[in-house]
Amino acid sequence: MTDKYLAYGRLIRDGKILFIRRRPGSFLGGRWELPGGTVEPGERPAETVVREFAEETGLTVRVTGERGTHSWDDVAGRPMRIHAAVYALSEETTGEVVLDPEEHDAFTWHTREEAVELNLAEHFRRALED
Repeated sequence: MTDKYLAYGRLIRDGKILFIRRRPGSFLGGRWELPGGTVEPGERPAETVVREFAEETGLTVRVTGERGTHSWDDVAGRPMRIHAAVYALSEETTGEVVLDPEEHDAFTWHTREEAVELNLAEHFRRALED
């Protein structure tokens, strides 16, 4: 079994968390998630979340802390164990969200209470509890 490492960020603006939706036809298409992605070789997870956040949302952020870690078996049934870290973030400067249309088709800001209604993968639901 192989291991895959992911890093996601939880950015709060005006009391609401930023979520982005995977575009239809992609892996987990139509599901909402926190911005983030795969840790590249030689990259620290905290560096990953800053890079991925910029690529996926156009926002410049910095890590202010770690919110939690979660591990699970690959949802597609591949012999892989996924390990994800969720980081608390703050914005370097407040900007407009600009999505990468190759990956995501919508964004929304929700409180933790409102976010439970979103079509989230289980590991993102757990991240709301941290």
